[in-house]
Amino acid sequence: MTVRLEKNNQIQTLPFSPNQSQRKQVGILGGNFNPIHLAHLTLADQVGHALGLDKVYLMPESEPPHIDQKDTIAGIHRQKMIELAIQTNPLLEIETIELVRGGKSYTYETMKTLIEMNPDTDYYFIIGGDMVAYLPKWYNIEKLSQMIRFVGVKRSGYPTESPYPIIWIDVPLIDISSSFIRKKVKEGCSTNYFLTADVQKYIEKEGLYLD
Repeated sequence: MTVRLEKNNQIQTLPFSPNQSQRKQVGILGGNFNPIHLAHLTLADQVGHALGLDKVYLMPESEPPHIDQKDTIAGIHRQKMIELAIQTNPLLEIETIELVRGGKSYTYETMKTLIEMNPDTDYYFIIGGDMVAYLPKWYNIEKLSQMIRFVGVKRSGYPTESPYPIIWIDVPLIDISSSFIRKKVKEGCSTNYFLTADVQKYIEKEGLYLD
C-alpha cells in the first residue's frame, strides 16, 4: 500500500510496508477517554489496519497538560472501561504509563520513556486533524518529531499543512464526543451505539457521570 506524507505543503506518495523489518510497529492513541466510545475504537482500529501495525495502544492520560483544566473521573475507572471496550479486538491494547506516573502528561516525556523501554519498536502517534495546527506549541516538539511518526486523521474543515512530517489517513468521521455521552448519561438518555455494551454496563454499575 501507499501513504501520503506531507511536510511544508509538499506531498509525497510513498510505499508503506512497516512489517518487512524485525522492528515492531506500534500505534499510540492518547486521550482522556472519559469515557472511551465507538469513535475512539474506530479510529484506533482503522489506523492500525491501514498502516499494518502490530498493535495500537490506547493511552489514557493522568492529567492533561492544558491550561484549562478538564474535569475527569479517576484513572482506574477510565482504565477499566478501556479494557472492557477492547477485549474482543486483538489489535488494540492499553498503555497505562501516564496513569502510573501521574501528574501532567507531556507526550515528549512519555514517548522518550517508551522508546527507552522498547528500543526495538517504532511508534506512530495518532492525532486528529484538529490537533495538527497546535503541534508547534507542543512541549519539545522538534525532538519529538524526530523520535516518532505522526499519523494525522483528516477532519473536514481543518488544514493538513504542517511544518512536521505527517502520515495522513482517511477514517470515517463519527461525530461522537465523550462530553456528549456524559451529558446523555446525566440526563438519563440512551447511549446505545455510542459505547460498547460492556462499557455501558460498567457506567451504570458504578453510577458514573450522574453528578
